[in-house]
Amino acid sequence: MATYPRAPVWRHLLAMIYDLFLIIPLLMLTAALLVWVYGPVETTAERAVPAWQQWVISLTALAAFFGIFWRQQGQTLGMQAWRVKLAVQDRPEKRVTWRQALTRVAVATLPLVGALLPFVYIDVTTAHKAVYGLSATIAASGILWRYTNDSRHYLHDQLSGTELRLIPKRKK
Repeated sequence: MATYPRAPVWRHLLAMIYDLFLIIPLLMLTAALLVWVYGPVETTAERAVPAWQQWVISLTALAAFFGIFWRQQGQTLGMQAWRVKLAVQDRPEKRVTWRQALTRVAVATLPLVGALLPFVYIDVTTAHKAVYGLSATIAASGILWRYTNDSRHYLHDQLSGTELRLIPKRKK
C-alpha cells in the first residue's frame, strides 16, 4: 500500500456520494426507531423525538457504519467502487484502529454540523444569501483544508493519522 498514490479529491467526493445512498437509509432507520420508541405525534408542530437524542443516535450510527467498514477492509462500498482505501499514514499495511476511525468521523462531521448551526437561529426560508454562502464555506472547510498544508492531508487525516490511497484495478 505504501507505493500507492494518494486518492484524488474527485474520487473521494464520488465515493462519498455513493456512500450517501447507504447512509441516508441508515439515518432514516435510526429516526424510525426513535419515533417507534416515542410514538407518533398529532401535528408537525411538535417534535416526536428530542433533537439531542436524534443527533446522538445518528452520530453513533455514522461512527459504527464507517468504523466497521474501515476496520474490516479499509473501504466503504463507495470507496470500493472508486478504488479508494483508507490507510494508516506511517504504516499503510496496518489496519485502521477504532480510535482512528472515530477521530476521523468526529472531525469530518464538525464542518457539516457547523454549517447547520446558523439555521438553528435563522429561518432557512428567509435567510440572506450571505448566510447560505457562509454555511457552504463552513461545510466545505473540511475538504478545503487539504490545500492549506504541504502534506495535502485533510484535517481529519492529520488528526487521525490516516490518509486515502488510490488502489490499482483488480485483475479479472
